Amino acid sequence: MNALVLTWQWLTDPASWTGTGGIVDQSLAHLLYSFLALVVAALVAVPVGLWVGHTGRGRWLAVNAAGAVRAIPSLGVLFIAVLLLLPRLRGELAFVIPALIVLVLLAVPPVLAGTYAGVQATDPAARDAARGMGMTGAQVLRQVEVPGAMPLIMSGLRAAMLQIIGTATIAAIVGLGGLGRFLIDGQASRDYAQMAGGAIVVALLALGVDLVLAGVQRLVVSPGLTRASPGH
Repeated sequence: MNALVLTWQWLTDPASWTGTGGIVDQSLAHLLYSFLALVVAALVAVPVGLWVGHTGRGRWLAVNAAGAVRAIPSLGVLFIAVLLLLPRLRGELAFVIPALIVLVLLAVPPVLAGTYAGVQATDPAARDAARGMGMTGAQVLRQVEVPGAMPLIMSGLRAAMLQIIGTATIAAIVGLGGLGRFLIDGQASRDYAQMAGGAIVVALLALGVDLVLAGVQRLVVSPGLTRASPGH
């Protein structure tokens, strides 16, 4: 039977969607890992990016560190992290935390780059006017630079989330849930319809989450900056 037909049958089969291990269940697990990784990456990268963009210090180090992180193979980091943490953690945490480490490392570079580039792209006239009004450096950052940087910050978050969702499938390699289960289990059983269907669901999930984040971007970005917002 044609591979496309088999894939369509798998996707439209109610049994593929329901119950433990179904598409809905695994999608929720995939989203949980992905959003948790994005939050942790943002907590690390956004403050550093704001500091680099505001002060102009450490840009070379930030750019090179981000590039070095991108060059690290995700699977290699995952296996090394599991080997290091397995003797120190119990149960599922011994596998969840290594997977999150990989996803956070993947997400930090685009968030960091978007944040410091957004701050540096702030209109110098607006920054000078704020300082001329007697604002402190922290006030300029909070009231002028951060609002002006929001389009690029949100673009960095959206780019990071797309990469996270695509890469979170590797969590299944160490026995965790998520949509990667369909790829790993399908390969093990030579169920290529399940593999193809799982890949399609991952792509659709990424597009859906990006649409949601695009809506969030509309809410948090000043209307005057909307037209200049990359990826909007």
